[in-house]
Amino acid sequence: MPSANSGRVVIVGGGIIGSFCAWSLRQAGFAGSITVVEKDPTYQYSSTALSAASIRTQFGTPTNIQMSLFGAHMFRNIKAVFGEEADIGFQEKGYLILGESDQIAERVAAAEMQCAQGARILALDPDELGVRFPGISFDGVGIGTLGVQHEGWFDAWSLLSTVRRSARQHGVHYVQAAVETLETHHARVASVGLSNGEKIPCDFCILASGALSGRLVASLGIALPVVPKKRTVFCFKTPFRLENFPMLFDSSGIWVRPEGDSYIGGIQPPAEKDADADGDFEPHHELFEELFWPLLATRIPAMEELRLHRAWAGHYEVNTLDHNGVVGAHDELSNLIMATGFSGHGVMHAPAVGRGVAELVTTGEFRSIDMTPLGWGRIRSSTPLFESIVY
Repeated sequence: MPSANSGRVVIVGGGIIGSFCAWSLRQAGFAGSITVVEKDPTYQYSSTALSAASIRTQFGTPTNIQMSLFGAHMFRNIKAVFGEEADIGFQEKGYLILGESDQIAERVAAAEMQCAQGARILALDPDELGVRFPGISFDGVGIGTLGVQHEGWFDAWSLLSTVRRSARQHGVHYVQAAVETLETHHARVASVGLSNGEKIPCDFCILASGALSGRLVASLGIALPVVPKKRTVFCFKTPFRLENFPMLFDSSGIWVRPEGDSYIGGIQPPAEKDADADGDFEPHHELFEELFWPLLATRIPAMEELRLHRAWAGHYEVNTLDHNGVVGAHDELSNLIMATGFSGHGVMHAPAVGRGVAELVTTGEFRSIDMTPLGWGRIRSSTPLFESIVY
């Protein structure tokens, strides 16, 4: 694809992915104009702001592991990157992913692969888990894999605010508007049409509009399999305390982690209740008593006593082909760069994606992490790169 250190870049979407793309372009030496188009500068319904904001290296795809390692290094050294005022509250307490007895060999092999990529993952049997995490029941568990470094959670809003502020300080221009059209000419995106009637010419167009990306490019005849799926987060208080409580993913499908003096958690809705969200941000309240709470109390008996404080819902940008992100240039519209479809791990991978997109624009290729496995080619050929560890 063509490369440049000057010209005009328009980024569609000002959430965490779009903002990291803008910031990373400046870090890579891009001297041209950068315009980020974001329809809601309050980010009230942004997937970033509504995210559970965590990071893990326990993936089945090596590219995802490398992207997480880069993100974890940045989060750990956030002040060195963005200045002393930067604070995202990174809690490096790990992910604990539980599996059943018939998954032991598979999960041990996965942990070995992850460690070979640079992660630090322990494979623990039920007795070892019981010693490390008293109060959690490991009945029916065959194995638990624990990330002892590079995994945990953080404040997504603080991260977005930090990178957005730095991008603006480096001359990135944010425009409040909705993108209505991508206008093409000679196999390129020539301009971006906005809801305010403005048209912004571009030499590069970066698609970072999250859950709405698929619908936006459908008008160009591009079949991008990215749709919005609603995911609910429950916030509750319970007397149970465990100093080293990790981000726990249970084999039943629930997840739970500490959040200040409370906990947050959730569970994916059944398929028949998991239609495309279409602007729907009403939480799946019924999931709490029907599914989440009973499963939680089975795994952590003391959490049978709890008080639900609130619930909120955000949208996952789900890539229905394989639950992996799409990063790279379109094969026909050469200046259209995708950065979307991350299926729940966009916030953790935003730093790496931003750097990769910046490399594509300024050098024409990925230089740091080879993200070509996540490229458009697999979408065109319907050849999935399945992510085996999906939550």
